[in-house]
Amino acid sequence: MEIHGNARLLPRQRALLCERVRIEGWTVEDAAESFGVSVRTVYRWLARWDAGEPMTDRSSAPGAVANRTDDAVVVLIEQLRRARWTSTRIASELRMPTSTVCAVLKRLGLNRLWRLEPPEPPNRYCRRHAGELIHIDIKKLGMFNEPGHRVRQRGRGTHRNRGVGWEFVHVAIDDTTRLAYVEILDDEKGPTCVGFLKRAICWFRAHGITVQAVMTDNGTGYRSNIHRAAVTDLGIRHHRTQPYRPRTNGKAERFIQTLQREWAYVAAYESSWQRRRALLPWLEYYNCRRPHSALSHKTPASQLTD
Repeated sequence: MEIHGNARLLPRQRALLCERVRIEGWTVEDAAESFGVSVRTVYRWLARWDAGEPMTDRSSAPGAVANRTDDAVVVLIEQLRRARWTSTRIASELRMPTSTVCAVLKRLGLNRLWRLEPPEPPNRYCRRHAGELIHIDIKKLGMFNEPGHRVRQRGRGTHRNRGVGWEFVHVAIDDTTRLAYVEILDDEKGPTCVGFLKRAICWFRAHGITVQAVMTDNGTGYRSNIHRAAVTDLGIRHHRTQPYRPRTNGKAERFIQTLQREWAYVAAYESSWQRRRALLPWLEYYNCRRPHSALSHKTPASQLTD
């Protein structure tokens, strides 16, 4: 149910107003003054009340639309679209404005090509032993020397931290235990990715986890010769996600969402350096004290001893 932005009364208040006039005997003038509306408004809701109509706002959409596209044409547009025709080609074939075809496709929910595909069934999996697969990914975050629009609650154009640069959050998460290792580095180049991979493997080994394979996307750092050589030297397997399918590395993607929501954007940091300092305490909380829904509300660290 939608309420008009300028409405003074909610549906329950409108019903209460009518009850006080019709049942309790208030005058229209007293009711209008009590509820802060005009006498005309009171009469309008009383008429709705007497007619037994709901106290909700009526739709402002017209009952009939002039020059509305014929239903047969709409069906034809849908058929051509499901044959993978573009809106421009459909408009040319049917000798219609492209804007009209686009409007029809949007109304049908077919304005995006991916909507033509049937929904994929969930493909959830979990490796049996810790270290069988480590998911690795990178999140690029803007650096800042004073709070920006997220904290100031203003438009994007009102304040900018120009020329400050970027920092790259490299994450590694174990498929089985969901134990996570994170570093903030200066770039996402091959040598940087290799350094992070080696430190992540050492960190997991210190927690009793022997890394057997890693999964990454197809970023240039992961496709570089130096990264390929490092994986060979470390004696682990390297799996890459299918192109344009980030869900293949879904555990890393989901962890990055949690990272942003609970660390990167949760507080009004005065600078990116302050945000950086807050990472390790949050990561310790995530691994050791935060319940994880995929682990039956246990912590990732508890999976090392279970």
